[in-house]
Amino acid sequence: MSSRSRHPVNQRVSRITLTALWCASFLGCSGEPDPGVTLAAQLQAAESMIDAFYAFDADRLRPVLANAGEAQGRILDYQGWAEGGNYIVLNRAPCSRQADNKIDCAITVQDDPVVALETGFNVTDTFHLTFEGNDIVDVETSSNDQPIYYEARKWVEENLPEVMEGPCRRVDGLRATPGDCARAMTDGYARFLQAKKAAEAAGGDSAFVPHDLEVPFPERIGTPT
Repeated sequence: MSSRSRHPVNQRVSRITLTALWCASFLGCSGEPDPGVTLAAQLQAAESMIDAFYAFDADRLRPVLANAGEAQGRILDYQGWAEGGNYIVLNRAPCSRQADNKIDCAITVQDDPVVALETGFNVTDTFHLTFEGNDIVDVETSSNDQPIYYEARKWVEENLPEVMEGPCRRVDGLRATPGDCARAMTDGYARFLQAKKAAEAAGGDSAFVPHDLEVPFPERIGTPT
């Protein structure tokens, strides 16, 4: 038999071998994606989202969240706030599976709004990602902000309306200028702390804001003010 007549047989064998390997590696020959492969892809996508977020490059983050619906706008808004608030990553825990198609990524940061409160506390933000297959379809955030953070925010809302109506004004629920808002709130938090210290020195209420102040739980779901 000539080499020419053997060549198609070799091609068929190669195709069969490659198909078998692909089946074993990705589908387990069951017709369903291998859970381990899917989880690995989801974890990689989650880490890529965190990379893009803290690169403070909206053009890089936007396509990662292309299938995330309204969450894309919320997270881009938060990215703008984080950049304006000078977020510095202190500890980045590996993203981890919480349930099927649920991945959490916890990041501890130092940021100017909290530094302005002089607590020495570093906030941990957690991104809660939901997947369909390998695609991120939703993202929520939570944080372990201390109560003084909410005291300060409430004080700024009540005493500095020009901040809320100016750099922190919202359009369709999102801040028009999130970076400017973060910088303005940082200044507002510093002014809050000065006023709080003055009130305490004068024998005023150390809480400084109503005792019935509502603190969200989990804290700061969505995007912060």
